[in-house]
Amino acid sequence: MRIQVLGPLGAEVNGGSIVPTAGKPRQILALLALYPGRVVPVQTLLEELWGTQPPQSALTTLQTYILQLRRRLGTAMGPGAPTGAKDVLATRHGGYLLQIPEQSVDVHEYERSVTEGRTAFEAGETGTAAACYRRALDLWDGRALVDVRLGPILEIEVMRLEESRLGAVERRIDADLQLGRHCELLAELADLTARHPHHEGLHSQAMVALYRAGRQGAALESYRRLRLRLVEELGVEPSPQLQRLHQAMLTVDPLLDVAAGPRRTSTFDLFAA
Repeated sequence: MRIQVLGPLGAEVNGGSIVPTAGKPRQILALLALYPGRVVPVQTLLEELWGTQPPQSALTTLQTYILQLRRRLGTAMGPGAPTGAKDVLATRHGGYLLQIPEQSVDVHEYERSVTEGRTAFEAGETGTAAACYRRALDLWDGRALVDVRLGPILEIEVMRLEESRLGAVERRIDADLQLGRHCELLAELADLTARHPHHEGLHSQAMVALYRAGRQGAALESYRRLRLRLVEELGVEPSPQLQRLHQAMLTVDPLLDVAAGPRRTSTFDLFAA
């Protein structure tokens, strides 16, 4: 079985899709897929499907949905499968689980690559880190579970994944900046800062990329616009790190050079106290 959650929900067995068309069975499959090999309690599934006030028939209806998923799974597995659908979508005391390896689900492959990237970055292996983060991000195909109705449990999971994705993008850009790829990053950072107008980390990366590309004025203007938004919309000044980065650009600090800047440090923390 191969399951994708980093984009539209996908689940294939022997080349055939087992993703149901009905909304609630899709939610069940998505939630179970996020925890392969782990029991998802019945109460958690009920809350995902109906919130805090499930109907009286909720438990029976849930069992019906599980049966429907098993039928689709059994059909795709075929009569000669070494294990049955009940062994793959198993019942345990108090819940259900998918008995599949973690590597069968793309989100776990993504998280492994992110961990490898973080380890490489901290070891000063910047090229390896950039490649690991790029491999992790290539697994995404749009917003996580974009075609699944999100109940309260899945909504939290999707928010977590989207935050993780943005963090992986930041770390990959940190690595690319340390590799001297500032010019190649300009268009991407222009898009990211427009999508995240209050995100200081992305703005610090955009400032550094512009500065290293010989566009000191544009880097300073980027800071000015961000500061104006933070003051007018949130009533706060930029963080001390960002203020020190701005000052370093005004004084042409050598630490801003690609070769001179410290390794194993994020762009945002380049001038941390």
